[in-house]
Amino acid sequence: MVVTKDVFLPTEEELTVPEVNLSGPALRAGAYHLGKQCEAENNEFMLCRQELDDPRACLNEGKAVTNCALEFFRKMKKNCASEFAQYANCLDKSSGDLNFQYCRKTQGVLDKCVLEKMNIERPDYGYFARAKVHATDRPAPPKQEKAVYPDATPGLPADYPRPDAKYGSRFHWLN
Repeated sequence: MVVTKDVFLPTEEELTVPEVNLSGPALRAGAYHLGKQCEAENNEFMLCRQELDDPRACLNEGKAVTNCALEFFRKMKKNCASEFAQYANCLDKSSGDLNFQYCRKTQGVLDKCVLEKMNIERPDYGYFARAKVHATDRPAPPKQEKAVYPDATPGLPADYPRPDAKYGSRFHWLN
């Protein structure tokens, strides 16, 4: 995209949002529950980005996703802080690639706490890969009309002389 003086760029205040200041293991530990809790906001943001293809138009949806994640981790800290910390610590220290397979016991403890205190059930395997319909209040973007171009070269007139091929037809089986 070429930026000219006519292109609207958001201000610094519009772009500044509080960040989710957590480590990789902590984000991975809460990923499934976070995805389930903030599914509507995330789907709205991704739909906006896909339909409009302009990141500037989806700033508010992105802020909503960040706000939802912040609220989720605040609730997690309030309700299940020790279970969450144990699970994140296990993910961090058990393998070099934060593999889940070594931490199933601490995962079960966290899942139970989140279900009891926050009423969020861990989604089943493959939940996020399933196709879902997302209802939105945003109007659909206008459909772009397909460009119709006139033929580059006009056809020959009907009475134009058509002599036989000099060396026979390319389609010899049609003769």
